[in-house]
Order: sequence, then structure tokens, then C-alpha cells
Amino acid sequence: MWSWVLHRITGIAIFFFLLVHVLDTALIRVSPEAYNAVIGTYKNPIMGLGEVALVGAIAYHAYNGLRIILVDFWSWATRHQRQLWWGVIGLWAVTMLGFTPRHLINVFSQIGGH
Repeated sequence: MWSWVLHRITGIAIFFFLLVHVLDTALIRVSPEAYNAVIGTYKNPIMGLGEVALVGAIAYHAYNGLRIILVDFWSWATRHQRQLWWGVIGLWAVTMLGFTPRHLINVFSQIGGH
């Protein structure tokens, strides 16, 4: 059940991120100054943490989507759903352990304009 719940939550979160991304990117056509102001608000540590959450959501949604495809098309996968889900969690953890420290070092090294 958790894989189902997390898949829906991450899908909705990614959808809303993409909606906001399209809208803020469209600002460049309307007003480059407004675009620059909006983009400037994104350059802070809170948004850096939000980027970690976004990457986490995308990674989980992608890996779990592949698990769902396997379960839908191969009977052996249906019999091994629990192991496949733990594989999703493992891949997600490896992805996040590789991404998060490097990203946060970049985010927090930029505090103070450096």
C-alpha cells in the first residue's frame, strides 16, 4: 500500500512543480524583470532543500513506475512485488545518497554570495 500512496503523492508533487515551472518560465516573455525577481527568490537554502525533495520525488516515482511496469507485464514480478519494492527503496536511497550531499554543499557554500 505504501508504494501506491507514495507513487500518487510524488506524481501530484511533480505535476505541481511542473505547473509552477512552466508559469515562472513563461514570465520571461511577459516581463524579464519579473522573471529575474522570481528566479532570485529561488536562490536560498530553503529552495535548495526543496530541490532535494524534488529529486527524491522524481527518483522514487521513476523507480516505482518501472516496478509497476514489471508487475503489469510479467507474472514473476507479481510474485515478487515486495522484493521489487525494497529494490525501489534501495535504488532511491543510493540515488539520494549520491545527490544530496553534493547538492547541499553547493547550496550552502553559496550563502553570502560566494
